[in-house]
Amino acid sequence: MIPSLPRPRWLRIAPWLYAAAFFAFLFLPLAVVAVFAFNDAPYPAPPWRGFTTMWFVKLFSDAPLLHSLWTSTLVAGWVTVLSVAVGTVNAFLIERAQFRGKSALSLLMLVPLVIPGVILGISILAFASRIAQFADDTFGWEWDFLRPGLPLVVLGQFSYIVAIATLTISARLKRFDATLEEAAWNLGASRVAVLWTVTLPYLKPSLIGAAVISFLMSFENFNTTLMLVGADAPLTVLMYGRMREGASPVLNAVSLFLMLASALLALLLMRRNPKS
Repeated sequence: MIPSLPRPRWLRIAPWLYAAAFFAFLFLPLAVVAVFAFNDAPYPAPPWRGFTTMWFVKLFSDAPLLHSLWTSTLVAGWVTVLSVAVGTVNAFLIERAQFRGKSALSLLMLVPLVIPGVILGISILAFASRIAQFADDTFGWEWDFLRPGLPLVVLGQFSYIVAIATLTISARLKRFDATLEEAAWNLGASRVAVLWTVTLPYLKPSLIGAAVISFLMSFENFNTTLMLVGADAPLTVLMYGRMREGASPVLNAVSLFLMLASALLALLLMRRNPKS
């Protein structure tokens, strides 16, 4: 429709109504969780019984919950380091190297993204347990890191998060002007010096972005983690267990805390890299 032509009132209002409904669908559940984290009632739902900060006090005195928060942070840290490191290598392999089967390899890297998390977790658990059992029966080796536990959780999350890190870094590397590296080589710089002073600084925004995405995806992962977790339960698994036992406003409090931390991290990144 030509913008200058008169439009019916409903057609002028429709985009605003759609936008309002869309953002309400996204943010209304989060707002309800945030509000009822301060509700003076033993259940995290209406009606409103008064304002209190008691649930935040209980949150920071809940040792198992804090331990699970640290466990999730530890797992997410390892997944982030591995995903960014391997993703960077993968990006250079895809964008710089020339070899037969490159297209097939690039496609295979994306396969974990389309596999349901539960199936991925079960497959990794079955494969790792079979290897651990074979090593124990044949050589008497106890490979506990292949049993359900945090190392296997890291491996399971890494198996698909690395693909996202690879795509993020590859998109930036594809736009890089390779003549800058050639100029540095002509001026006598070594390949290592060029990498550290020319290429990686250019990739810095994508490296930071890949790290943040990897950390957040690992921290909130549930399906794959549930299949691979051992005695130390990350936050998502612990919250799931407590929800089955009976919802508590403490879960609202920890949800609000995580929402604020994620929003603060996003704002810091936007302020740090406004043009990247």
